[in-house]
Amino acid sequence: MRNLLLTLPLLASFLFLAAQGFAENNNNNYEDYDAVTVFDSTTVDVQPSGLSYVNIHKLIKINTVKGAKQNHTVRFDYDPLSAFVRIDEAIIHRATGETEKIDTSLVKDYPAAARMIYWGARKKMIPVGRLNPGDKIEVKMFRKGFTYALLQQEDDRYVPPMRGHYYDIVEFWSDQPIKEKVYQVYAPKEKPLQYEFYNGEVGVSSRFIDSQIVYTFTKKDIFPIQREPHMVALTNIAPKLLLTTSPDWEAKSVWFYNVNEDYGSFETTPEITQKTKEILEGADSELDSISRLTHWVADEIRYSGISMGEGEGYTLHKGETIFRDRIGVCKDKAGMLITMLRAAGFESYAAMTMAGSRIEDIPADQFNHSITVVKMSDGSWKILDPTWVPFVRELWSSAEQQQNYLLGLPEGSDLKKTPVSDPENHYFNLTLNTTLNSNGTLSGTLHLEAEGQSDAAIRGFFTRNPVSKWYAYVERQITGVDPAAKIKSLDYGDPYDYSNPIQINIEFEIPHYATQANGKLYVNPLSTQPLFMAANYHRNFSGNIKERKYAFKDRCSRLVTIKETMQLPANISTAKVPDDAEGRSSAADYNLSYQQKNNTLVMSQRLSFKKRVYKASEWPGYKNAIMAQKKFENKPVIITLK
Repeated sequence: MRNLLLTLPLLASFLFLAAQGFAENNNNNYEDYDAVTVFDSTTVDVQPSGLSYVNIHKLIKINTVKGAKQNHTVRFDYDPLSAFVRIDEAIIHRATGETEKIDTSLVKDYPAAARMIYWGARKKMIPVGRLNPGDKIEVKMFRKGFTYALLQQEDDRYVPPMRGHYYDIVEFWSDQPIKEKVYQVYAPKEKPLQYEFYNGEVGVSSRFIDSQIVYTFTKKDIFPIQREPHMVALTNIAPKLLLTTSPDWEAKSVWFYNVNEDYGSFETTPEITQKTKEILEGADSELDSISRLTHWVADEIRYSGISMGEGEGYTLHKGETIFRDRIGVCKDKAGMLITMLRAAGFESYAAMTMAGSRIEDIPADQFNHSITVVKMSDGSWKILDPTWVPFVRELWSSAEQQQNYLLGLPEGSDLKKTPVSDPENHYFNLTLNTTLNSNGTLSGTLHLEAEGQSDAAIRGFFTRNPVSKWYAYVERQITGVDPAAKIKSLDYGDPYDYSNPIQINIEFEIPHYATQANGKLYVNPLSTQPLFMAANYHRNFSGNIKERKYAFKDRCSRLVTIKETMQLPANISTAKVPDDAEGRSSAADYNLSYQQKNNTLVMSQRLSFKKRVYKASEWPGYKNAIMAQKKFENKPVIITLK
């Protein structure tokens, strides 16, 4: 087999750099960073089965004491169920000119930290020890396998799930600068790669060597990306390479369908069929039946991942296993729902998606989440996600709108995208009726009603926390504005009953809420203050950002309507209010106003945030909406008394 460490020309160039002391390119300010990757070389030999043999060669230069501390241990993460990792060589090149070889028998192999998913991930740790500025760490590592787990035998365990095909997603970004990164693939001639480089440029070459095609991708001077608050995932905007031998999404769709059908993932049992009948008893429509099954799986199957033997990765565990154990990760919950839907007579399949970032149009495996689709009587497909909707009124979380997904269908499917959900589907309504006394005391009632993801944000606190914390949570919404606030009565109903939108009713009193000075009252109506922030994610955005380079995201599209009717003191002379504000854009619409008639002051706000993911160019429109609301929050009404 070919020596995969480095091609001879590439190796010679690196050795020349070493001999020259890795001279810095001062124009790129490498010295401003704690550590610099001088080179990062990966060479991959792809076998006809899709199995890959990978050699990685890296050199890291330490610039500061902080960088020395950060690199006193070099770590490589892997999953032993699907990948084998071996540290072949580790060398410290001291700034003094000395060279120290690290005994690779001292390399430790520890379980990786885990939370909620316990599939046995591990990490190789190289004990580098004390370093000083100017020192360099050189590491050579061998790896075979891929990044998802399917339990099989011998080297078969390292073959990608879609046997005979190879794919990779290569990040050409880092938290520390890289002077040169090279990724080289030796692929069989009969399995040509399709590839694309995103969010930047890369040097590309290809050539024939015997029975292989060699692809080489080279990029120099890679610097960390300056992150922006609320920006989209780095994978959406950072330089990356996608490559695969898979012909198209339809082939991936058919493969995903077959791998689960052949395994028998969705076969029902008498117990599952009986439970399905119980759940559907009294259902009055097609949608009601689907809703009942979705919510049962969402609420009753606890999210936690443990290794269950055969069937990890892209194979969904059998419904019999999940129904018995009442536990699983996204694919298990999706599979359980499919099993029950089929037991009820529906046509249902699994789908794959990428929660949190975009899927590019190269059929590499860009998936981290599994969901369910069901065919309606009119022939349309309805998306269901039992992972994201425990105790949520939606059947599909609109926090996943504008997200790509791939159906696993017998006839195949192209990549699809979830639509934008109308803001009206996620309304947040506040209605306040208040009275302001001449001594500054504010009293009144507050009524909240929320739907969709706004409902989920409010209801989620109750369903994720013990009952003993519920009252204090709601109370804090008022006392967070003024600690002197007193709750006279409070009703939040039964948060576990999500047959209707959540509603909260509060009767309150805030002594001396308004400030008195020189015969005037200065009051910020309670409705202008940040209440129930969980459902008002836009209030977390800062208006100090003048412009954005990258796209940004909100939690969900949302319609916010707030109205406060305030009875003013009888001895009012005049009331000065902030100017009205109104605006429209592709990102957000807003209308904020005051109206006064005699001793009644009405404050109204209506803000519509139109989607979840926005282009950078849409920031001004979004910013105008949040700044208009912040202006109302911070500018008081001035009441002159007689």
